[in-house]
Amino acid sequence: MTDQLLEAAQAVGHAPRGLPEGGLKLLRPLGRRYIERRWKLRERGTHHVPEKGPVIIAANHIGWMDGPLLIACTPRPAHALVKSEAFEGRTGRLLRFVGQVKIEREEPDVGALRAAADALAAGQAVVVYPEGRRGEGELHEIKNGVAWLALVTGAPVVPVAVFGTRAAGADSESRPAPGATLDLMYGSPIRFDAQPWPRPSSTVAEVGAQIHHHLRDHLVWAQRVGQLSLPGPLPEGTTVV
Repeated sequence: MTDQLLEAAQAVGHAPRGLPEGGLKLLRPLGRRYIERRWKLRERGTHHVPEKGPVIIAANHIGWMDGPLLIACTPRPAHALVKSEAFEGRTGRLLRFVGQVKIEREEPDVGALRAAADALAAGQAVVVYPEGRRGEGELHEIKNGVAWLALVTGAPVVPVAVFGTRAAGADSESRPAPGATLDLMYGSPIRFDAQPWPRPSSTVAEVGAQIHHHLRDHLVWAQRVGQLSLPGPLPEGTTVV
């Protein structure tokens, strides 16, 4: 149904509206300055993120800091798919103000995917965490939402390997120590032509496997070239969020 709604709107000439970016553009410089004052930020490969047009930025996920870091520091304003539990109180108001997308993780969230696809169709950038949850960040498994978005929109998928946002042995809600180094390592994009509906589940799965392989290859490359390491598994008994 999501595919049909999007394609019907395009067929009758309805331009995708995308997501609001006023708050995002206002607060991103402040967030980046805060991060750079508190931690050492290193970025590599930012040229892989196109300056305009749709792009899916696909990141591994190791800790709480991943979200604020990418929202503030991606090469261009980006809208991340953020777990619904975060949209409460002041944090929830802030996330809405900066145009982030609430997603339910326990079941397929058609509304969230539709919002992300609409943003991409409007030429915006979207951040996804294909693993779906914080953890080791090794990308052992990914979900196929990223493949679906790539096939619906034809947007390139740019991998980014995140390091330093969680210390070894720390829980998923921890913050890096002041002065710690945070690394964002961007890689070359992988592209697929947009495919009209219907899209067989086998096609989505095949594209998902190709994206998974690309993300894993980039992560291994980033670890080797940057001499970087991931924090390992969450402490025993930690609730994975």
